[in-house]
Amino acid sequence: MKVLVTATNYSKYCQAGKKILEDAGCEIIENPHGRPYTADELKTIAGEIDGVVAGVDIWNEDIFQHAPRLKVIARFGVGVDNIDLKAAREHGITVCNTPGINSSAVAEQAAALILSLIRQIPEMNEAVRKGQWPRPMFHEMKSRTVGFLGFGAIAKNLAERLYGFHPDMIAYDKYPNQETAGKLGVRMVSQEEVLKHADIISIHLPATDETKNLICKDTLEQMKDGVLIINTARGSIVSEDDMAEALKRGKAGGFGTDVFAEEPIDLDQPLFGFSNYIATPHVSAETYENCETTSIVTAQAVLAVLQGEVPENQVI
Repeated sequence: MKVLVTATNYSKYCQAGKKILEDAGCEIIENPHGRPYTADELKTIAGEIDGVVAGVDIWNEDIFQHAPRLKVIARFGVGVDNIDLKAAREHGITVCNTPGINSSAVAEQAAALILSLIRQIPEMNEAVRKGQWPRPMFHEMKSRTVGFLGFGAIAKNLAERLYGFHPDMIAYDKYPNQETAGKLGVRMVSQEEVLKHADIISIHLPATDETKNLICKDTLEQMKDGVLIINTARGSIVSEDDMAEALKRGKAGGFGTDVFAEEPIDLDQPLFGFSNYIATPHVSAETYENCETTSIVTAQAVLAVLQGEVPENQVI
């Protein structure tokens, strides 16, 4: 059995999962590129693959036609928007993910981006290195309203971390859990109320047709002047051009993101012209702890399917 691992640094950080697969007799083909595979690269190796531990590469009908042996894709993460689930089902391919495992890691990244924006840490660091000594004024978190768009596992972890800073916290979720929110000091409100009242908006929504370009010119106009926006969910949720225009006009006071509409990114994107734009290379889940646990869960899922069993966290 051959298992392709498109997630990066597998041998370096995922020894526990790798051992599970190797002990079961699997031959592992690792990603040598340090980035997602392109479609052409996948096509050249798809024909010999029985299972995949997938990063954010695109898996669709075009690829599946070149993968007659493929039985299972275990997503090294939660979102499966990079996998055509309908096409996978038609080809008899089981798709699994790992919900909840990376929530702590991603929440920490979101918190880091919030604090970096509110205290202008990248800008202050650059100024000092240039021999400058600026004296900006900042708001404390206790005077801010933090709004969560989506209130699943990651947002709940983030709320726990922000609680000690004493902000007012509000959240919108399509399926609100009032009891859990109340325990975390979060008030569940409408999406419109989050957009209107939050000083800081943290995005935790899935990538769907409904959420594509949700943060755009129209919704940005509903927000407070100087709003800070953080995205650790999916790049497709934010219109990058509209966000750049909002930063230019001062409508948005800062944008911190770990995800992008296209990855790797285009450095000609207009957002890079703004010092209050913080970009990190989709590394929210890149922690030793998350990689070890996720590697184990994905390896077990791949083996379960290849051995004719039903895996945990099956999406289809």
